[in-house]
Amino acid sequence: PVFQYHASGLVQRGKDEEGFYGFLYPDIRQELKRAVQKTCCVCGCKGASIACQGRKCTKNFHFPCGSERGCIYQFFGEFKSFCWKHRPVQRVRRRQQQAETICVVCLESMPGKPSYSAMVCPACKHAWFHRGCIQGHALRAALYHFRCPRCRDMGTFQREMFRMGIKIPDRDAAWEEEGAFSDQYHRHTRCDAGCCLYVGGREQSADDGPWQLLLCNSCGSQGTHRRCSSLEATRGTWECEDCMEPAGAGKDVPRRTLGGAGCGKGSRDGMWTPWPSWKSTPSSAAGSTAQKPQPSLFRGPIGCSVDCCRPAWRWRVHRPGHRRARPPA
Repeated sequence: PVFQYHASGLVQRGKDEEGFYGFLYPDIRQELKRAVQKTCCVCGCKGASIACQGRKCTKNFHFPCGSERGCIYQFFGEFKSFCWKHRPVQRVRRRQQQAETICVVCLESMPGKPSYSAMVCPACKHAWFHRGCIQGHALRAALYHFRCPRCRDMGTFQREMFRMGIKIPDRDAAWEEEGAFSDQYHRHTRCDAGCCLYVGGREQSADDGPWQLLLCNSCGSQGTHRRCSSLEATRGTWECEDCMEPAGAGKDVPRRTLGGAGCGKGSRDGMWTPWPSWKSTPSSAAGSTAQKPQPSLFRGPIGCSVDCCRPAWRWRVHRPGHRRARPPA
């Protein structure tokens, strides 16, 4: 009943069970006669029942017209309404303002300065959000769960949102209502095999036997008859193609550091590692040379005793039957 709550000349004189939510019908008819004579300052049509509560302001407007123009309607106390010139504003220090920031609700960019469409949490001063985004959040969370999405403040945050015209319904949250997640309890009942062999169709199944429907053990969003996927009667679980582990996953994958294809056998089964080169390194004491392996790669002959490949660099192939050739000094 937006008209009853925000009509400037209508007073709720009855109890909640009397009239229309406490508004007596004679008072409603009297207010309709008054509103017909008022002109909307936005669209210029008659029937503007809402008047700005600003001091010495004479503007009247329709509820949707005022919303498009930036008017604010308060949904508590006396249900006051304010035009775009006298509406309440948020005060934020200049050092806390930003040229651009992110809405904590929709994660879209927005100006970091308070305005009609850009609002900030009064408690932390760091959570910015669009008016439409925080209004949608208020309608879902309701009075008992509505709080700042960032700092989780409730008292200061709700008082400021009420003052800025955010409607917070007095009920439990939408996710707490009965049947809110009933669609999550529906079990998949369809055979998704490429070729379903059951004469009853994909939607039909049996409790046991070859036409028993098995659901994916990982996601549960796909199913198959045992015979449609050639599953044994003793097999109790099944995974769809999207959740099935790829062939060879978890095994050592042949790798190499540099060079070409190397030995065909080693490239299939072996683990490629650099072959240390043997260089003459002068001794620090007597100045003599000594054979010492270096960590660098050695450019030289092939890495296996069978002349099957000639790579650009030498590899060490861990495979039975291959003899490692030691490079010349």
